[in-house]
Amino acid sequence: MGGVFDKCHKGTDNQGRQPTSNGAGRGYEHSSTPPAVVPRPKKDNDVSVNAGSQDIFTALYQFEGRTEGDLSFQQGDKLKILNFSGDWWHAKSLVTNQEGYVPSNFVALVKSLDAEDWFYRNCTRSDATNRLMVPGLVPGTFLIRESESKPGTYALSIRDESNGPPHVKNYRISNTTDGQFFIAEQKKFPTLQDVVEYYRGDNSGLCCRITDACPKESPTTMTLGRDIWEIERSSMVMMSKLGSGQFGDVWKAIWNGKTPVAVKTLKEGTMSPEAFLAEANIMKGIRHNKLVNLYGICSEKEPIYIVTELMKNGALLTYLREGDGKFLSLRTLVDIAAQIAQGMSYLEERSYLHRDLAARNILVGENNLVKIADFGLAKLVLDEHYVARKGNKFPVKWTAPEAALYGTYSIKSDVWSFGILVSEIVTKGVMPYPGLSNSEVLDQVQRGYRMKKPQHCPESLYRLMCKCWLENPQDRPTFDFLYNYLDDYFVSQEPEYKDPEGF
Repeated sequence: MGGVFDKCHKGTDNQGRQPTSNGAGRGYEHSSTPPAVVPRPKKDNDVSVNAGSQDIFTALYQFEGRTEGDLSFQQGDKLKILNFSGDWWHAKSLVTNQEGYVPSNFVALVKSLDAEDWFYRNCTRSDATNRLMVPGLVPGTFLIRESESKPGTYALSIRDESNGPPHVKNYRISNTTDGQFFIAEQKKFPTLQDVVEYYRGDNSGLCCRITDACPKESPTTMTLGRDIWEIERSSMVMMSKLGSGQFGDVWKAIWNGKTPVAVKTLKEGTMSPEAFLAEANIMKGIRHNKLVNLYGICSEKEPIYIVTELMKNGALLTYLREGDGKFLSLRTLVDIAAQIAQGMSYLEERSYLHRDLAARNILVGENNLVKIADFGLAKLVLDEHYVARKGNKFPVKWTAPEAALYGTYSIKSDVWSFGILVSEIVTKGVMPYPGLSNSEVLDQVQRGYRMKKPQHCPESLYRLMCKCWLENPQDRPTFDFLYNYLDDYFVSQEPEYKDPEGF
């Protein structure tokens, strides 16, 4: 067995840096009033809105109402918010004078940073790089984001092509004790907007002059509408089957005649409807931009439907094996792993387990942005062949030995699964432990063997995977550590890395 398994490097360093922003999104959820915001000074052409208004918001994106109580609007429309509670705010359009509910993540307070097309509040350095490296963007395309390493400060990310192929340069925007901002200390500005205005005309100290704001795609709404949870089965039109799995089929569907969604249909008898409803009520409160949005359920009869946001590029496993993922560089693959670790760090903070973390349960959107799906469902399964831990359906190759042998699940068993998931990512979808059956894997792992380093996998990345597979669960790293390690990987671990030929 030595050709398939190998002893891992041992290590107990599982201490991460301070937790980072969870990225769950800006908003004033469950509040009747917004927090105080220092407005941008009014300019001469801002004639319609008082700069001090705390209830006047601007539409960041177009929105077409889906239900009778929704308020449609165009990008740039001004809205007066009448009630700030929940994910859907009661608003009045200052353009049409109509009232209705609007998704809170589609609007921002006028004159605030969130209203600027170049400002990205919850955006990591890796996310910024992904966005700015999209083909077709012009040199100087930029965004400003909150700094991860120094909370309360900001960073400017710019697409540069002045010295070879496109790449991204990052500049820290510091602030003074009296609230001014600067990149170069000799040139200070009262607002970030003034920083942008200056460097659009002068590239002093920067790689190039900044030009266009990095384009923003319209976000998904948190839910399908205000107070929508139990969804009428008749409102769903199934369009095409996206895949099949242990628990049922996944379909692309249209809700209410206009909204694309994904629908997971659970096989009858897969899980107790009562247990599912209880768990679904917990799941709907777990939100993060690296977790697939749970929109609602159809639970009044079987088969139960789980309705979620639709991710454009489907399951990560298929994307890596058959889609554009076949051509991704290691840098992008490591970034995908970092995104997953970020989402799992959020679950870790809330002591919520996934139990079935694998590439088949990660979904891919645009620009190689990924989200975690199916968190929490595995523990509800009643299928005796799935529960039988050596059965063909049970995911032995992804499951920590304490969970596979004794049913002992913890966030640390999810960490073990994450290490296996990283091997799937770096091999672009190769089955873990190739050539071995589930029972052989279970037997060998108990003996202390671990999967051999995949081809083209850097030694430093393999060492991280092996830390995830330490025998004592408490010695395995936290997801916060894994996220920070992977997010900084090509800065701190492999700064000179280049993909080998044929990768």
